[in-house]
Amino acid sequence: MRRRQFLMTASAAASQSWAGANDKVRVAIIGVGSRGTAHIKEMLPAGNIEVAAVVDPDGRRTEAAAGLVKQQTGKAPRIESDMRRVFDDKNIDAVTIATTNHWHTLTAIWAMQAGKDVYVEKPVSHNVWEGTKLVEAARRYNRMAAGGTQRRWWGRFRKAVELIHSGTIGDVYQGNFVFPGRRDSIGFKPVQPPPAWLNWDLWVGPAPMQPYHENLVHYNWHWFWDFGNGEMGNNAIHLLDITRWAMKKTLPVRVHSTGGRFGYKDQAQTPNTQNATWVYEDGSMIVGQLRGLYTPETMSWDFFGTKGHLHIFDDGRVQVTLGRNKQPEPEPAYPPDIDHFKQFAEAVRTRNRSLLLAEIEETAISTALCHLGNISYRVNRDLRFDPAKMQFEGDAEANGLLTRQYRSPYVVPSVV
Repeated sequence: MRRRQFLMTASAAASQSWAGANDKVRVAIIGVGSRGTAHIKEMLPAGNIEVAAVVDPDGRRTEAAAGLVKQQTGKAPRIESDMRRVFDDKNIDAVTIATTNHWHTLTAIWAMQAGKDVYVEKPVSHNVWEGTKLVEAARRYNRMAAGGTQRRWWGRFRKAVELIHSGTIGDVYQGNFVFPGRRDSIGFKPVQPPPAWLNWDLWVGPAPMQPYHENLVHYNWHWFWDFGNGEMGNNAIHLLDITRWAMKKTLPVRVHSTGGRFGYKDQAQTPNTQNATWVYEDGSMIVGQLRGLYTPETMSWDFFGTKGHLHIFDDGRVQVTLGRNKQPEPEPAYPPDIDHFKQFAEAVRTRNRSLLLAEIEETAISTALCHLGNISYRVNRDLRFDPAKMQFEGDAEANGLLTRQYRSPYVVPSVV
């Protein structure tokens, strides 16, 4: 998949409106754990969305989610365990996807092929190749598709990026971010039969079939390569997305990542501590540090430019220091936050892709950086990457990790 295909330009939006001004966009929430439940709680006050269906292979979760919707609206949504059944429903306009990472891309592609618009939680793909297929499907079917990097909709981060893009700190040659996870050991859970309330085949989906244990269902799957992408894909994606957006960067030409799982021995596979550097053709770089053990640090960003420095605090507040000045500039005024689900629904209704501040192509590129960093960590070496060919240079092992083997019938299609 060539870079020009990965970075396809947006096709023209349809001129006509999707529906009347008072019509609600009917949405199915696919995956109703913590993030899917958050989707419901954030959508219901928006006013232009109806939660029409909830989907999860865990029957306990769908019952709880349906109960929440009925309590808030007086109307119970449809309940399904298999997402394919809601794709056949012509009354569903869009889906939001809050499944495990390894299901994100296939769910979105199936939905778009069925004529649904999609909001895909981060990371929007489980590997680099999937991201190219996701963007390709969005363009082919002319769907409204957004990623779950919602800080792009927040006023403080939009202001930070505006200041950098306007040249306030000059040419930015380095962007750093820190994420402190502060995570404890997950221990070891024994293999056992899947519980009756869980459709294990659907949960495993595109991944290799394997025995059930309680460290997979529900949250700790993040730390197993078959299903998650470690902290890099879990939280660093948010920080990488802001950094890359501010620096106007796409895909790097070099990546180096080191780390390990320090402090304890447990069942998890991914690192709890990871440093990564993404280097661009002009020599500029993004440097990320993920700390999974104990530190008083807060999440933050730092941008270094030829005229000064810009710091973003964990809550998005901005501090600019210019030249040799010891005192920062006055804190800027911030525009208001934008309700990302409300605006997603408006994009569905108007077919106006410009309303999607975290449009799927942008989030797919940021997600790809996460995958490149993880691949460097897994093969334990510095890697050269060719963005035009979407391949590592002379490294068959690393290139093998750009995609995966899929388990039938849960296969991301080569032709979308």
